[in-house]
Amino acid sequence: MLEVKNVSKKYGKITATNDVSLSVDKGEIAILLGPNGAGKSTLIKCITGLLRYEGEITVDGEPNKSLRAKSIIGYIPEMPAVYDMLTVGEHIEFILRAYKKTDDGYGDELLEIFELSDKKNKLCKELSKGMQQKLSICCALVHRPQVVIFDEPMVGLDPHAIKRLKEIFLKLKNEGAAVLISTHMIDSVENYWDTAYIMVNGQLRESVPKDREGASLSEIFFSVTEDENK
Repeated sequence: MLEVKNVSKKYGKITATNDVSLSVDKGEIAILLGPNGAGKSTLIKCITGLLRYEGEITVDGEPNKSLRAKSIIGYIPEMPAVYDMLTVGEHIEFILRAYKKTDDGYGDELLEIFELSDKKNKLCKELSKGMQQKLSICCALVHRPQVVIFDEPMVGLDPHAIKRLKEIFLKLKNEGAAVLISTHMIDSVENYWDTAYIMVNGQLRESVPKDREGASLSEIFFSVTEDENK
């Protein structure tokens, strides 16, 4: 469903990602791990079409910057992507219109899940950062994307919202979506992944299937990243 092939991105003389390849299939949750500066967010922005890059990225067989690909991607950035002067309800309406989707009630369901129903008429600037992050998640999911990209989605969320978000991860997987989660919070995703990709210094150092016997995800992560620093 999502294919990243030999993707590199440079900022001047600095190489942020170097020849990275990975894939996420339908009904799969992939975790993207790495220390600060590993290139995770740069790769995410390349996948979502926000940055130019060298290499190839396809979504359901289509170039990631094509209209077809963009129509089936949902992207949750690290910082909430919301509009101060729109209400919570207007955000949902705006996204549905942008994707030319009819209101089937899923927006209200998402707002209920993330405890935003009673904030439907509030302007976004009146919401806390945590509430804005929850709204950003709702906006990314309301058009029912087939490929969902999360960049540090748990930052700023309270424990209850994190619990709900984990339920969303499994729901998306069971519905056949391809899910890619970039995070530092390894313990929070320990039981919610099928494949883990570990990046260090802009390169993919390890690809770990969940059925690999032996160490935990945390142990594998620290083994890879600490070996790199020796």
